[in-house]
Amino acid sequence: MVVTGDVSRVTRHENKELLILLDVQNQQDERNINIQRAGVKKVHLPLQILEQAGTYQTVTAEISLCADLSKDFRGTHMSRFMEILQAWSKENMSSREIKMILEEVLNKLNASRTEISVRFRYFIEKPAPKSQLKGFLDYFCEFRGFYDRDSFRFILGAEVPVTTVCPCSKEISQYGAHNQRAIVKVNIEYRPEEFIWLEELISNIEKTGSSELFPILKRNDEKYITESAYENPKFVEDVVRDIVTILRQDKRLCRFDVECEASESIHNHNAFAYHREEVISDQ
Repeated sequence: MVVTGDVSRVTRHENKELLILLDVQNQQDERNINIQRAGVKKVHLPLQILEQAGTYQTVTAEISLCADLSKDFRGTHMSRFMEILQAWSKENMSSREIKMILEEVLNKLNASRTEISVRFRYFIEKPAPKSQLKGFLDYFCEFRGFYDRDSFRFILGAEVPVTTVCPCSKEISQYGAHNQRAIVKVNIEYRPEEFIWLEELISNIEKTGSSELFPILKRNDEKYITESAYENPKFVEDVVRDIVTILRQDKRLCRFDVECEASESIHNHNAFAYHREEVISDQ
């Protein structure tokens, strides 16, 4: 019999040879260093996301899942992360399920802290402003969860494209003004007893640009959007402040952060603004 380096020993039981595989990651580590995060990244799985209309949308999610590792052990059990995630493939996913996944990780790996990121492209059907032609617009969204033995935190995130027209350019030019596509990134954390829909969050963000984006436009739609955006110029700072004003009025929130980044059309760099805020104290 050939014994590889992965085998610790060969024993006999009832006249049969048995291979005993060495559990390397469970070996004692003597370097006295705790690991804050160890796990898997870029795991791609299909999941079901509940839509505000009550139906489910199948998405392809990119997932990162990790836990802390005690200084006493050489490595974590990477296969257990994958076993847990595979069991949730094609299942419904919301803050409730995120917590259940993290609880399972905590118990199976005997960890004290674990976290997850579930990032996916989410589609919402939108009609054009004048022709009312409908199409699907996609948004990058994210569920993030943090769990230890005492607390659970869930963060809902969305990246929303908008159009911005430069107020300075409009003011100083005899005609026209430069405009650009901007990406608005918002992460919100709401109280455990509350719930906020992705559609709700995305809609609030879209209101704050010079104009929304639409998947299908005819000429009358394009004329309307171009003129409406021109009459509603916004700096990235304006967009951030307008979103903060909306979020401050939402009593369901604990904390949030907002960033707007514009791909400048007359520069070879981007402009951005950022704000983070605690809405309700943790006490």
